[in-house]
Amino acid sequence: MQQAETPSWSHTHVFDEGNLAAERGTRAVMLITATMMFVEIVAGWWFNSMALLADGWHMSSHAVAIGLSALAYSAARRYADDRRFAFGTWKIEILAGFASAIFLLGVALMMVSGSLERLLSPQPIRFAEAIVVAALGLAVNIVSALILHAAHDHGHAHQHAHDDHAHHTDQQAGALQHPPGERAPHGHAAHGHGGASDLNLRAAYLHVVADAATSVLAIVALLGGMVYGWQWLDPVMGILGSLLVARWAWGLIRDTARVLLDREMDHPVVDQVRRELVTNTAWRSPPRIDDLHVWRVGRKSFAVIASLASDDPSLTPAAVRHALSRHAELAHISVEVNRPGDLYALQLPQTGA
Repeated sequence: MQQAETPSWSHTHVFDEGNLAAERGTRAVMLITATMMFVEIVAGWWFNSMALLADGWHMSSHAVAIGLSALAYSAARRYADDRRFAFGTWKIEILAGFASAIFLLGVALMMVSGSLERLLSPQPIRFAEAIVVAALGLAVNIVSALILHAAHDHGHAHQHAHDDHAHHTDQQAGALQHPPGERAPHGHAAHGHGGASDLNLRAAYLHVVADAATSVLAIVALLGGMVYGWQWLDPVMGILGSLLVARWAWGLIRDTARVLLDREMDHPVVDQVRRELVTNTAWRSPPRIDDLHVWRVGRKSFAVIASLASDDPSLTPAAVRHALSRHAELAHISVEVNRPGDLYALQLPQTGA
């Protein structure tokens, strides 16, 4: 059995560059949200307004969740070189995104519970004051959404610049092995399955968008109640808003859980790896793939462990590693090549002299 690791990559466990723009953005939005929460709670207590108090405590849930996202970025960066994390610290961000999605689902459940209670037991609504509160909350959420959107654009542009450089390097390396006219695969397969998306940033963004959406629905409901006397419209809009928030939360739970549980073997990059192994012309005959594991270790980075069987002497761990290294998204490659003929010889009964 021949086994080898990639020497140039064996000295670092940092497979993701982080997202400083997103870290700064989530921290700023957390401070804005916490400030607005504090102002609303104090004003509600001072003016004896339940509407202000309720919205202030509602904002506190978003402040905690967004703060969790900011903390995850900081922790992932702080422990990036900690060797106890076998494949880096990127999944700290994913874990925070998962927790934030659970938190968002809890907010949706509280919204539907409160709305059903109001629908069954209507309470007098101070429409003018509530509209002002909802409009102020909407303005804060719009500013927060713009900050997070700018962080996403900055991080995405930086990632593409890095990918372009890596892709150029991979093309040069691939030219050493692939004959003219053979199309070398590029390192963009990770765009599928939301590969380049920042799930932690998406979690923070969903909290802001969810709050903005509920503010819009609340304004519509309050205007309807104030103008037409439709008191029932407020809890109905609350139920609709909670269903929308729950749907967003479930989508985020599904995507983050897929990464946390390493359920990535249906990702397009897996097919690229298989195709590279069986169609590469650097070896005379395709190997038998006995074992293959591919999992995500960064936003656009994957680790690969492959166990192959072949009697072709040109198929070595180094050759396979070189072929796979042209794919920029493969950040960690481990290959073993077993020789079936050697194994058969070892299993023959030994005869003593």
